[in-house]
Amino acid sequence: MPDVREINRLDELEAYRPAWNSLLAETAGASFFQSLEWLEAYWRHFGANQRLRVLIVTDGGQPVGIVPLVVRRERTNVGPLRFLTYPLHDWGSFYGPIGPDPCRTLATALGHVRRTARDWDVLELRWLGAPDTDLAATECAFGAVGLRAYRTIYDRTAVVDLCACESAATCRVRETHQSGPMAVRCTHPTGWDAYFNARPRAWRRNYRACQKKLAARGEVSLLRYRPRGSKEGDGDPRWDLYDACEELARRSWQAAASNGTTLSHDSVRPFLREAHAAAAAAGAVDLNLLLQCGKPLAFAYNYHWRGYVYGLRVGFDAEATHDGAGTLLVGESIRDSFARGDRLYDLGVGSLECKRHVGTGLLDLLRLSHFPPTPLRAQLLRARRWLEQRQLGH
Repeated sequence: MPDVREINRLDELEAYRPAWNSLLAETAGASFFQSLEWLEAYWRHFGANQRLRVLIVTDGGQPVGIVPLVVRRERTNVGPLRFLTYPLHDWGSFYGPIGPDPCRTLATALGHVRRTARDWDVLELRWLGAPDTDLAATECAFGAVGLRAYRTIYDRTAVVDLCACESAATCRVRETHQSGPMAVRCTHPTGWDAYFNARPRAWRRNYRACQKKLAARGEVSLLRYRPRGSKEGDGDPRWDLYDACEELARRSWQAAASNGTTLSHDSVRPFLREAHAAAAAAGAVDLNLLLQCGKPLAFAYNYHWRGYVYGLRVGFDAEATHDGAGTLLVGESIRDSFARGDRLYDLGVGSLECKRHVGTGLLDLLRLSHFPPTPLRAQLLRARRWLEQRQLGH
């Protein structure tokens, strides 16, 4: 009979590190954001005004699944509300239960949530719909414990499906089913050439022009750093490379902003440096530098996990803007991902109009929300969401 132990202190999770790592290795559609290492770094920097609720599901005393949750107060259009949700905080695109049986794990965890005192106003699991996962399993878990859940679109992300074949008329990057977005796997040959030739003609012309402009000024190369992790004796953070990315961020057009959109912003810099060290140790760093005669021109700082690449931050020297250093870097990184056998390059939410020529499609980031009868604001939010979705035709 499955049981649940709730952990509310970060230091108490250390005892579960081996089990966490083992279960994460069996999790479909997983990413570095679901690792204990990332949660530790995140919580030390942003956990002050949140409550940690990590639910360890056990069977026969052995952990068989983990559901990390947090309670955080957020402003909404109907006033402030306390949300019980995953601890992703919009850093990545997708999240979910950890372990080989997400439906059973989540149903057991939600049963525990229902039995315990309610310290939240809305139960909302966001960032759902990762490739290789089944949204129906999450919906089933809600239903299994008698919690009515409403599905809505939370956001969208642009992706490059490195396994899809765009030259075959029957192939599509994504199809939407009743259970949510699902990956469509293609058996036709694919690769950089097929991807590049499927881009809009104007983008291809611009890309080649960027290549010529930069090549005329000296040799251009891509440096991509992916340590295998400390278990493989290869967990060096290479701070020299990371510092080069930070320096480019300071010289980018985004440097004047203060909303944490670059590596160098004071609001996120300490956290991202700690997360970088953790990612290097876990073998999850994917650091890309475009060099000209050995000098960094642009960077793309990503995380990768079992072929899934997530683009966290990008930047380029403002002086190289007109030469297209940023455009060339993204293209060369995608070309290299094809060569390495990556399966999905997630370009991230936001600026989708700029990413539409690079991405092969959009994925919906979904959320399932349960609104209890009280407080009244929760029901007002449910009504507002329903009206918004109806107006959008969803």
